[in-house]
Amino acid sequence: MQAIETSVGEYLDYCRVEKGLSTNSLQAYRRDLARLADFLQLRGRPVRQADGPDLRAFLDSLYADGLSARSVARHLSSLRSLYLYLRQQNYLAADPTANLSSPLQWKRLPNYLSIEEVDRLLAAADTQSPTGSRNHAMLQLLYATGLRVSELVQAKTAELDAKMGVLCTTGKGGKTRLVPVGLEALEAVEDYMRRARPVILKNRPSEYLFVTARGGAMTRQAFWKLLKLQGLAAGSAKRLTPHVLRHSFATHLLERGADLRSLQTMLGHADISTTQIYTHVLRERLREVYDRHHPRS
Repeated sequence: MQAIETSVGEYLDYCRVEKGLSTNSLQAYRRDLARLADFLQLRGRPVRQADGPDLRAFLDSLYADGLSARSVARHLSSLRSLYLYLRQQNYLAADPTANLSSPLQWKRLPNYLSIEEVDRLLAAADTQSPTGSRNHAMLQLLYATGLRVSELVQAKTAELDAKMGVLCTTGKGGKTRLVPVGLEALEAVEDYMRRARPVILKNRPSEYLFVTARGGAMTRQAFWKLLKLQGLAAGSAKRLTPHVLRHSFATHLLERGADLRSLQTMLGHADISTTQIYTHVLRERLREVYDRHHPRS
């Protein structure tokens, strides 16, 4: 892949410095926009000179390469963000993405576990070993708070206030939020910190809440692996990911009467439309209430 074009590099710097996007988000933008630059180079067009037909041809090439509608939509979002920036900087007279339509996508409901499945997953942990105690505490905290996996593994001891029952976490865009933590999760974390964490660290200092034998934070990949193993131990037939537990957290809250705005705050969503994917729970509850109480249901 070619070196990143100047216009794209400038935009990525803006995203990093001004918008405060996370490393993962920046890498995703870089991949999408570098692919665009490569495509346009073959057509002899710099990024700033691309027009609507150029960009439509680029999106068509993504379909030809076998990308899903969801992936194409993500690339289109990256294009729109880039050209909006270039337009705001007066590099362009018009936005070439203005007439591009989003690909049709099926709205998939998030995968989530039932409460019984979560109970089995948490009960399957070997809490007697130091690493087992740590893993159990991580799963308890993830389900209790709905954190993103990056927020979980980067959590620091100073960010958990056990007396207040809250965790201060920094999410996408460097935004900080307070998330309530339930009693069961707090007890699991406190037990891990008292019995297991000093053993894992061999009494070395570390700012991270969940540590490895090297004293650093666990990687996202390592947590995915331990979650998979925990799922096998619990006999789960579902493909478990950190986001499945995040979805379970959100779904179970709504089932018990939480409102979308509160859920949006706890999940750290910038836009309420992102949280609205969970309204499948609200629709099911409305149907149940209607069937139970309407005289002609």
